[in-house]
Amino acid sequence: MIPKVAMIGGGSWATAIIKMLSDNISTKEIYWWMRNTEAITHLQKYKHNPNYLSSVEIRLPENNISGDIAGVIKQADYIILNVPAAFLKETLKGVTAEHLKGKKIVSAIKGIVPDENQIIGEFLNEKYGVPLSDILVISGPCHAEEVALEKLSYLTIASINTDAASFFASLLQTRYIKTNVSDDIFGTEYAAVLKNIYAVASGICHGIGYGDNFQAVLISNAIREIKRFVDAVHPISRDIKESAYLGDLLVTAYSQFSRNRTFGNMIGKGYTVKSAQLEMNMVAEGYYAVSCMHYINKKYKVDMPISRAVYAILYEKHSPQIEMRLLTEQLN
Repeated sequence: MIPKVAMIGGGSWATAIIKMLSDNISTKEIYWWMRNTEAITHLQKYKHNPNYLSSVEIRLPENNISGDIAGVIKQADYIILNVPAAFLKETLKGVTAEHLKGKKIVSAIKGIVPDENQIIGEFLNEKYGVPLSDILVISGPCHAEEVALEKLSYLTIASINTDAASFFASLLQTRYIKTNVSDDIFGTEYAAVLKNIYAVASGICHGIGYGDNFQAVLISNAIREIKRFVDAVHPISRDIKESAYLGDLLVTAYSQFSRNRTFGNMIGKGYTVKSAQLEMNMVAEGYYAVSCMHYINKKYKVDMPISRAVYAILYEKHSPQIEMRLLTEQLN
């Protein structure tokens, strides 16, 4: 049976994954939903996403690109959710548990659902009744811009159903994409959320003038914060130095393509949150994530000084200079 895969979302990461699926040599049907009707028309006519990664050629039949989310979901076996976490509930409005029944749901969202303060897997399980064995997570150090350039990249596909993860991983492999499989859906999801917060911290530090030496200290402390938290939430045996954890943290904290680092850099240089968001015209997941994690950690009470400092700067309007100077006394 030919696998059918649906992409929900129209941003740069969605476009990059469509490219991977298209370049992969195995036979499959690919469907793509996005909200923007002008972008859909442009894609159907010119075979490029006009708003993101416009250099990537999209080789999908016109009828497979649609603004009808229920119709796209109905046709697919694998549903890839790839919208900002803050907009997930709005995107799925009109989608019922019945629509998702029996399908594998793949989260390519590195964020937390606001209000519910849940990672995507927990949200889907609780709100839509999707069994955890039908939920997969895409993680790893992989920027969409480098996928567009076909730079060698590694992805980790996580699921408690490792057979499903292995099969889905086989649909993404290309000459420039290598894949690994993990059973740690909670750890990989939370690590993907947290690394965005630490990338914001990295950007703030750069913006106020800290150099590479301090950045190294900041990120070495950040990976320990991630380990403390994921061990508290889901205490299994895991190697925090694997690319899904440490690798993703490093690329997000240091890369020129990191929107979270860019956002933090603007905050460090004196932008308000609103002005930084408007100028970027892209969603920095770390902004929303730090508030959600602040709430979640009230339950676990994990020592997370970097995350706490970012929360104080973004939500309590503390001075970035003062907050980071206080943070330097807590790191080693």
